[in-house]
Amino acid sequence: MPSFDEVLKEAGEFGRFQKRVFFLVSQTGITFSSLFASVVFLGRAPGNFWCRIPGAAELSERCGWTLEEERNFTVLPLQLGNESFSGECERLDVTWNTSVSCSSPLSRYGNLSTGNLPLAICHDNWVYEQPHSSITSEYNLVCDNAWMLDLSQAILNLGFLTGAFILGYAADRYGRILIYLLSCLGVGICGTIVAFAPNFTVFLIFRFLQGMFGKGTWMTGYVIVTEIVGSDQRIVGIVIQMFFTLGIIILPGIAYLIPTWQGIQLAISLPNFLFLLYYWVVPESPRWLLTRKKGEKALKIMRNIAKHNGKFLSPHYSEITISNEQVSNPSFLDLVRTPQMRRNTLILMYAWFTSALIYQGLVMRLGIIGGNLYLDFFISGAVELPAALLIIVTIDRIGRCLPFAMSNIVASIACLITAFLPEDIPWLKTTVATLGRLSITIAFEVVYLVNSELYPTTLRNFGVSLCSSLCDLGGIIAPFLLFRLAAIWLELPLIIFSILAAVCGLLVLLLPETKGIPLPETVEDVEQLT
Repeated sequence: MPSFDEVLKEAGEFGRFQKRVFFLVSQTGITFSSLFASVVFLGRAPGNFWCRIPGAAELSERCGWTLEEERNFTVLPLQLGNESFSGECERLDVTWNTSVSCSSPLSRYGNLSTGNLPLAICHDNWVYEQPHSSITSEYNLVCDNAWMLDLSQAILNLGFLTGAFILGYAADRYGRILIYLLSCLGVGICGTIVAFAPNFTVFLIFRFLQGMFGKGTWMTGYVIVTEIVGSDQRIVGIVIQMFFTLGIIILPGIAYLIPTWQGIQLAISLPNFLFLLYYWVVPESPRWLLTRKKGEKALKIMRNIAKHNGKFLSPHYSEITISNEQVSNPSFLDLVRTPQMRRNTLILMYAWFTSALIYQGLVMRLGIIGGNLYLDFFISGAVELPAALLIIVTIDRIGRCLPFAMSNIVASIACLITAFLPEDIPWLKTTVATLGRLSITIAFEVVYLVNSELYPTTLRNFGVSLCSSLCDLGGIIAPFLLFRLAAIWLELPLIIFSILAAVCGLLVLLLPETKGIPLPETVEDVEQLT
């Protein structure tokens, strides 16, 4: 009986069929990255806003004022008389007399008296020039409530973390394509509910669920692609991440053309329903079917792959061998029970955590410089494209481990140099920091590929999902680490990033090289890797 890799080589390792599946499933990267980074535009600053003084609304309605006229009459003049009054997070502790003249409403107050008026904290009576432009204005996430915007992103990352565990486990037990399709349906439904959430609590609940299902689409789609190609073609695991970058590049264009946050949310959510059509064109992973003792279905799919690739499988193929390993429901203990699996798992978990922490930290650091939000975001995404190209050029020539290690080391050096460069040459600091981001992006993309190549088929989806969950933990910690340490010393976060990346660069050298080696089918295969 032939092995799966032998049958795959005869059917075509990356023929027309695999290319079609690759292109279709890769579209998931665009929608997932849009969800991943959407808070930048969903929660953008609301523009001009102020706290409405009691009685001002009734007076404005009676007088027929525009919002600008209301602000000019009821806020700005009083601000001139009280220098400590900002008008945004506090208001004067007074009540407007609605019987005053519309042409001269300030006759009751003069500059001499307003300076002595008490101030009150504004709680829920804000007025926005663009009330539906972002969730910040929609749910009053300003002033003392500004931390809730950070909470919304933390909740999304918590959803990613939950999805990595639950849906990663489900994909190994119930099948890749089933969980992929259910996840696409979940992202679409939850994303639509988020767009019409009546309050912030409902928004958070369904944003969490959208994150959970979103992680399911991305991780399961990635495994589907890598399991149907030959060992010499697994570079597609890197190429698929270019679609993630493409989503980052497209997102600012969507946000620029759509003025409301609800429209942006729908634009990044509704395309997930189109992925349900893949039910008729993307098959179940034949590798997974073999691990579940469904050899006849796997062979039928392999014959279909061969047919589409213009190949023909030998008629004497009646069964495919993959392993004699007993199939069981995967658990964390399966990943650490044997020495090589334990070493690989711990190093990969640290690599995921470090890559995500440094990547998001450097992105947020570049955003501190201000400028045009749409253009800056576009450029930050475009910087990532060379990362995939560099990996494609090098990884099949010199292997996985050396580029993996060197990218972390270069990121470490770049962060360290940036921290000690003088402030009077900001262009150089930005350039070196960008080099650090390019390097950590390479590390981020290589860890996807290496992770999938270091686990057997029976544990691959669960292993990738579990290890990558540390990426979500890094994403939750990154903003707190960056801003808390920056308050002590602006460059202190870069020192921490440098240390983390250097340690990671050394650790990944301990991983076995997987260049040109067939995907391991059993834990025993992994233990034999050197």
